[in-house]
Amino acid sequence: MKQLFLGAAVLLGGFCHGQKIEIGGGLGGMNYKGDISPTFDYRFYQPAANLFFRYNTGKAVSFRAEVLGGSIGASDAKSKDPFQRARNASFKTRIGEINALMEYNFRKYNFKKGYNNWTPYLFGGVGYYFSSPSPRTGSYKTSGLCIPFGAGIKWEISRPWSLGVEFGTRQPFSDYLDNIGGDSPLRQRLQQSDPAQSDLYYYTSVTLSYTFFKLFCPVQ
Repeated sequence: MKQLFLGAAVLLGGFCHGQKIEIGGGLGGMNYKGDISPTFDYRFYQPAANLFFRYNTGKAVSFRAEVLGGSIGASDAKSKDPFQRARNASFKTRIGEINALMEYNFRKYNFKKGYNNWTPYLFGGVGYYFSSPSPRTGSYKTSGLCIPFGAGIKWEISRPWSLGVEFGTRQPFSDYLDNIGGDSPLRQRLQQSDPAQSDLYYYTSVTLSYTFFKLFCPVQ
């Protein structure tokens, strides 16, 4: 118990000595690439939102914990491919995700008054997704690990508020987000998928965050 309190005190002390904490959220859309939409198609964007906690360790590196939710969907009826139009499959899947990410800033992101703060950044990490496909015709898994990665840009628009724009890809290691997979019970020729291609989903967002520059710290 003593070690636990000591660890908490060290962590809090680190926050109190200049480490910057952000909380924020965003609105945007999810999209998908897979058997029904083999290429990225902006027509299949569905609404989504996220909340996040960001811990800025310095000017170049930040860590982020995030939850997001939305939906993806697509329809063969909108394809120009005669094979897909004959198959005439469609789906809509609700997606939830929790993740832990690391961000790398290309410009020094300072936390000083009067500094022109903005930077493009890359991010990557690990997440866990939950899906609820409609319709669902098999007993395949609807949750599992995913690898989020992408890029964004952020500005400190008016201290302590920051605005960001981000595009990220999620690799879920699943071929069933669209209810069509290599082991799908739909065995008819027109229902077959490409077993070499797993499904992907994307999240594009505009975010607003608040940075805590002052924290109430215990007297040491």
